[in-house]
Amino acid sequence: MTDTNVFENKTAAYYTLGCKLNFAETSTVGKELLTLGIRKVRPGEKADFCIINTCSVTELADKKCRQMIRKINKMHPSAYIIVTGCYAQLKPEEAANIEGVDLVLGSQQKSGITQYIRRLIDEKEPSSENIIISPTKDIRTFVPSCSAGDRTRHFLKVQDGCDYFCTYCTIPFARGRSRNGTIADIVKQAEKVAKEGGKEIVLTGVNIGDFGKSTGDKFIDLIRELDLIDDIPRFRISSIEPDLITDEIISFVAESRHFMPHFHIPLQSGSNAVLKLMRRNYDNLLFRKKTEQISKLIPDAFIGIDVIVGARGETEEFFEESKTFLESIPFSQLHVFSYSERPNTQALKITPVVSHNTKRERSKQFLDLSEKRMCHFYESHIGKTGIALFEHTKKGAFMHGFTENYIKTEIAYRKELCNTICPVRMTGWNENKTALTAEIADGG
Repeated sequence: MTDTNVFENKTAAYYTLGCKLNFAETSTVGKELLTLGIRKVRPGEKADFCIINTCSVTELADKKCRQMIRKINKMHPSAYIIVTGCYAQLKPEEAANIEGVDLVLGSQQKSGITQYIRRLIDEKEPSSENIIISPTKDIRTFVPSCSAGDRTRHFLKVQDGCDYFCTYCTIPFARGRSRNGTIADIVKQAEKVAKEGGKEIVLTGVNIGDFGKSTGDKFIDLIRELDLIDDIPRFRISSIEPDLITDEIISFVAESRHFMPHFHIPLQSGSNAVLKLMRRNYDNLLFRKKTEQISKLIPDAFIGIDVIVGARGETEEFFEESKTFLESIPFSQLHVFSYSERPNTQALKITPVVSHNTKRERSKQFLDLSEKRMCHFYESHIGKTGIALFEHTKKGAFMHGFTENYIKTEIAYRKELCNTICPVRMTGWNENKTALTAEIADGG
């Protein structure tokens, strides 16, 4: 077996595509490599190992993965290139055949990456068996992860996998069945973030509202325990399915000491006919009730909504129904995605197929609606006071911070404000209308 000393002064470069969960897992991979003595590469250095944590949520995501791998091979021509993540799990042969790739690891192998790196070094000749993945049914392990580094916000993985098999989605095949960590272990991780100076934690996962499948708990149990940690001023809940947002969760956030008034909810379509084709677990009536309940109990809450346009079966009539529905419910911003064909999904059996031009036009309509709502939400807070967490930033003219309800604020750069929470008064739009200008309010 490889002597650990062989890794001294070796370096690794990390590249992450996709979701916040991937960023959390990449951070954990980096910590694992540090145990071998492999440090993160510094600017200008050539890496000895390149770890690429991939995404495969859309066809475009796959394309970006392939482009990233080729780019990294040119940047670090002598490095061992290791590809992992969802693209690696779903299309391992395709990934392995890209020039420069030495090893493809599936979702289950991501957490044991050090043993595979040792094996790479031990081999005298390049191995023809450079794909190591587990069948989806065997992906059962939950590996704790939390992002670190330069980010002000920490992304804490609380759940993985998904038992929902929506017709358009490959994530259950890439990540396996729903599973989670224990509440006690997750609380310990959050307390560790506090000791490291973290001020905000975003709870992440594939389907976080499904928390408890492997431990017999509920998501509300988890957030109640986390709310008791006084040394973390802020928690945010990342994307959570509408059928799993209970009234109990909404009421809890409304009265919570540390959970921010911020919800991110996937709708996907406002048409019940399309929701049925997608095999979603709710209808638009339930979604309306959830958003209206949030708006009633937390009037200033930020509500972000995911929507897909151009899904197979989305006729003009169904699209208009979806648009009319969105116009009738409270929200702050839309995250708009064009439907992407994914191999081996049930959606491929659905007709009619929506043309690329039609998808583009429908996306534009939803993006216009989103901008209108976002502007209204921001402008309704001009002249008001919020509490902003200012991000680490390089010295420059301005720095940015986000309020409790996720409004981006901009002030003149002050180094001492980095990673601090201060009351701010929002005064108007900045020059390019991407944030509200602000000034430190009394008490800041």
